[in-house]
Amino acid sequence: MFLKGNRRYLLSILAIIIFIISGCTEKKTSVEKMYDILEGVVAKEKAFEEQQDPLVNLEIEEKELYDQIIDLGIKEYDQIVKLSDEAILLTEKRKNHMEKETESLNESEKEFKKATKIKDEFEDPELTKTANELYDIMMQRYQAHEWLYKEYSDALKYDKELYEMFKNKNLPLENLEAQVNKLNGQYKQVSDANEKFNMLTEQYNDKKLSFYKKAGLKSSK
Repeated sequence: MFLKGNRRYLLSILAIIIFIISGCTEKKTSVEKMYDILEGVVAKEKAFEEQQDPLVNLEIEEKELYDQIIDLGIKEYDQIVKLSDEAILLTEKRKNHMEKETESLNESEKEFKKATKIKDEFEDPELTKTANELYDIMMQRYQAHEWLYKEYSDALKYDKELYEMFKNKNLPLENLEAQVNKLNGQYKQVSDANEKFNMLTEQYNDKKLSFYKKAGLKSSK
């Protein structure tokens, strides 16, 4: 009798455990899944955000070196070489930050693409519509950053070429002017790409808040 009673006791405990586990592993709703993905994207882009201030500071520092080089005469050639080498190192640091920024966006895109199927699973048609608009904007944003990365990478390459030219005593002035003009045109491309990326980022954030509001969710950011 003791063994049977003990067995019933164990079976009861097992039933309770199974009940608790089944409750804990209850399937998430589509809204909850979407929320996890969108908040996951925020986490993935933390490294992206961390690159912004260092990148801007390096650009400012490099501009200061450029201005110093321009102000120096040919008699101060050794100083020009020194400053040019310092500027080249800064372009390499800028590239490193840009690579980290892009890597973060790539991770963000992988996370965000998990929403491809979920965005069409909502019972509320308005929620589905907002989710699809959110998805389209974000995918355009990733494409805009690819464009920005390409243009910025080209600008860095032209920057290094310019500083190497500064180190050449016999470089014709017209060659230097042509390189500066090429750089100015390239940074116009960078500015346009950056403007589009920022615009789409703002649109995404607005649409995300709209989705959260309709879904009754709170954003961590």
